[in-house]
Amino acid sequence: MTKPTADQIATLGAAFQAFVRRFKLADAGNFDKPLNELDVQTLLYIARHSDCGPTDIARYLGLAATTISSATDRLAKRGLLERHRIEGDRRAVALRLSEEGSARATAQLEAYNALNVTMLERLEPAERETFIRMVTKIAYHED
Repeated sequence: MTKPTADQIATLGAAFQAFVRRFKLADAGNFDKPLNELDVQTLLYIARHSDCGPTDIARYLGLAATTISSATDRLAKRGLLERHRIEGDRRAVALRLSEEGSARATAQLEAYNALNVTMLERLEPAERETFIRMVTKIAYHED
C-alpha cells in the first residue's frame, strides 16, 4: 500500500471536521444534563451486557479500569446505573441500568439511528453499501 499524500490527509481532515460539526450529537432526548461520550459508551455497553463488570467495559473500550470506575461512579450518582454485589465474590460488582438509565440508553440509540438514517439518505443505494464497507474496514482494522 502507498502512503496517503499531504493533500489527501488535509482533505480527509477537513471533511471529518465538517462531518463532526454537521452530525454532532450532543445528547439524546434533550436531557437537562448531557452525558460525556465516555459515559454514553459505558451506558450503552451496560444496556447490551447487563450484569457486566467494570473490567468488561474497560476491555471493550480499551481504557484503564480506573477510567471506567470514574464513569460508573458518575452514572450511579446520576441514578442511571445500579451496582450489585455478586454472590460468592464480595469484591466483584455487577452493573445494571436503572429504569431511568435504560430509558436514557434507548433514547441515545434512537438518536444515533436517526442520525445514521440522515447520513445514509444522502447517498445512493450503491454508495451506501460502499460507504458502510469502507467505514467498517477502517473501524475494525487491527494494526
